[in-house]
Amino acid sequence: HQLITQSPTKWGSRQKMIEQILEQEKARARVLGSEKKTRHLVHSWQDIDLLESVNKAIGSLQKFTDALSGENYVSVSYLKPVLNLFNRSLLQPEEDENELTKKIKSATLQYLKEKYEDPATVELIDMATLVDPQFRTTYIADDKIESIKHRAVLELKSLLAEESTHHPGTTVCQEEESEPVSKKGKKTLASFFKKTELSGPQPSPHHEQQAIASELLSYLQLHNLDSEEDPLDWWREHQRLYPRLSKLAKKYLCIPATSSPSERVFSTGGNIATCHRLVFLSRNL
Repeated sequence: HQLITQSPTKWGSRQKMIEQILEQEKARARVLGSEKKTRHLVHSWQDIDLLESVNKAIGSLQKFTDALSGENYVSVSYLKPVLNLFNRSLLQPEEDENELTKKIKSATLQYLKEKYEDPATVELIDMATLVDPQFRTTYIADDKIESIKHRAVLELKSLLAEESTHHPGTTVCQEEESEPVSKKGKKTLASFFKKTELSGPQPSPHHEQQAIASELLSYLQLHNLDSEEDPLDWWREHQRLYPRLSKLAKKYLCIPATSSPSERVFSTGGNIATCHRLVFLSRNL
């Protein structure tokens, strides 16, 4: 196998390097120990014991960090379920583990707790989990569900009011544009009623808030989506049933869980815009 080395710009490279060292321990020891000048490079039992402790503590977290770093699917709504899984099982100490492994798990849990204890971050994660049909309120504490629902209603009400302020009459224009162009003729009675409906009074803020709350309640009463299904496909199919709530889903479900996607863009740009590719420089002519 090709040797894996740690890279400061590649997430998880150190963990993969540790896994490969443990996997190829006997082969490395035989090759390095065959020559006198390389025998000092053979890992001692203390080194192997240390690497095994580290690998046992955080090795299972690798697949979760890789999944959360994706960019072609919804990831931010998975943060709360993943953190819940870490707290309940993966990072809990076991009886057969040594003290070093337990300390690493405890330190990792403390780091995650401090990282996600900011109120603004907690609210964002809660809202993203709420509008994901796979989870809804499953991973939200019972004493926080009502406050999050109230916040969702107020935020959606503000979002709709802002849209109507910046784009007045957008819905009417879209409906008119979507109608096929027909030859001029006599107006029917239906056309007069249609015009009256479009130009009628807008719903009051109180009625709008009630409609949002009713829509949210209907959404929360549905069964959770299967974990293998795409929440974006679900919202695409149910957008007509929940036209207001779908706007909140668009706002939150597009947020990446980590900064890895943006970092990949900069890395790709750095590989493309190199000095050797600037053909118009005098040294390249």
